[in-house]
Amino acid sequence: MKRTAIPELLDSDAGTPSEIDASLSDLNRINRWFGGIATTQSLVGHVARELGSKSLSMLEVAAGAGTVPAAVATALAGSGIQIEVTLLDRAASHLKNGNRRAVAGDALALPFSDRSFDLVSSTLFVHHLTPDEVVRFANEGLRVCRAAVVVNDLVRHPTHLGLVYAGMPLYRSRITRHDAPASVWQAYTVKEMEDMLRKSNAARVEITRHLLFRMGVIAWKSAPGAK
Repeated sequence: MKRTAIPELLDSDAGTPSEIDASLSDLNRINRWFGGIATTQSLVGHVARELGSKSLSMLEVAAGAGTVPAAVATALAGSGIQIEVTLLDRAASHLKNGNRRAVAGDALALPFSDRSFDLVSSTLFVHHLTPDEVVRFANEGLRVCRAAVVVNDLVRHPTHLGLVYAGMPLYRSRITRHDAPASVWQAYTVKEMEDMLRKSNAARVEITRHLLFRMGVIAWKSAPGAK
């Protein structure tokens, strides 16, 4: 299954406000039901254990309403790990985040100084990028973080595409009905992700497979034991 770049409607807000809200709601359900929250929780928990830290600051890129990092922070708090989340999205209209800290900005030119956060995280974002942009995003995240860049994304596979089409009755928005299969066509394989991140400034990269064709990536800023 060859990767095919298909523009996604939500990227350009190509819909009415109600359609966009319905699509963001669809994404929230997909992340709750099909492993999105669990994948990021596993990755962030692993980083916290590796660092021996009970408190981490995290920038969530392409965050939308921030439901995934909020759910992860709540779950990890039950394990004694406190996560302070800042949200970033290209569109201020997506940042319906209550009192949480939020910034509108470019993921490929993060508006923060070096080492501003312990972690930089993204969920269902990297597949929107070209291979060169994936490396640029990884390097920007590595610049802004102190420890690691965490990526939660899809794995491109024919069975995954079949599952997406089978799930069409669950999607409330026409935007989701277009964007869900487009996301699978644009997604990367684990091998492709490894090859791209070898070109980044990461000192070490870990990639794990998760429920229902999710991959979890940790790109470490420093090698094990390094200061």
